[in-house]
Amino acid sequence: MEFDPRLLKRSKLVEVEGTSLLDSTAANLELLRNFKAQPDDLLICTYPKAGTTWMQEIVDMIQHGGDKQKCARAPIYERIPFIDLFPIKPISSGLEMAEAMSSPRTLKSHLPVQLLPPSFWEQNCKIIYVARNVKDTVVSYFHFHRMNQAMPEPENWDQFVENFLTGKIAWGSWFKHVQGWWEAKDRHPILYVFYEDIKEDPAREIQKVAQFLNFKLPDPILKEVIEHTKFETMKTNSMANYCTLPAFMMNQALSPFIRKGIVGDWKKHLTVAQNEKIEEICSRLLAGSGLVFRTELQLQGAPNIS
Repeated sequence: MEFDPRLLKRSKLVEVEGTSLLDSTAANLELLRNFKAQPDDLLICTYPKAGTTWMQEIVDMIQHGGDKQKCARAPIYERIPFIDLFPIKPISSGLEMAEAMSSPRTLKSHLPVQLLPPSFWEQNCKIIYVARNVKDTVVSYFHFHRMNQAMPEPENWDQFVENFLTGKIAWGSWFKHVQGWWEAKDRHPILYVFYEDIKEDPAREIQKVAQFLNFKLPDPILKEVIEHTKFETMKTNSMANYCTLPAFMMNQALSPFIRKGIVGDWKKHLTVAQNEKIEEICSRLLAGSGLVFRTELQLQGAPNIS
């Protein structure tokens, strides 16, 4: 695909119904709203950098019976289109890719609950939502802004944290996002999964996903899925790590797309003051929601399977 690197520029933010969106997404909001979901569509939705690609690969492996060759048929962004992404031509938008797919489709979105195309609710589509603790999310999102040359300029770390905490960032407030989807799960077929839970016990959480999708995962296939979606494997998987995109789009020399994948990396980034501020905002904004996030784990990534 021929693409002139000079056409690529960093996005600006536009506020839509109280949510900051990339200017290209905001400009195409009417197209998004009119998107026709189908009853057998599956949507994977997350706030950015909450384990989206990880869940996409897990779901693709489950759907294909643990067959790694089938999951290597194309890059993840072609297998599971990102419906609210509208890149510069000649790259197809996620909506165009979705509309060209045959059913059943698996799709991806970062939209907050109130901006999701209404047809997903009307068709009662299954949705998997992945939530990650706010501290690790802000760190990962900062590094993503550095490497993704189409994202808004991240400025310096301190300013980025401030923008993040006030919701002046693409796809809006983390606090509103995780709570909006948490409340929606009581009214719609939504599996709400925590990033930290998958890290702690991948076998348990992958089985939850499989059951939600009405797939049976015998132990041999479950082991295949766990092995294929381990951080170390994902990091070197060219069909999942976005290395198929040129460096002028995603500069992985600045920061790898699949960077660390741990719980607690925030300890190396947040100052004491920033950490205290986040704790205070969390206790205030998440109070009474029933949402509890873990910012560290005792044991990480030990599969609970014989």
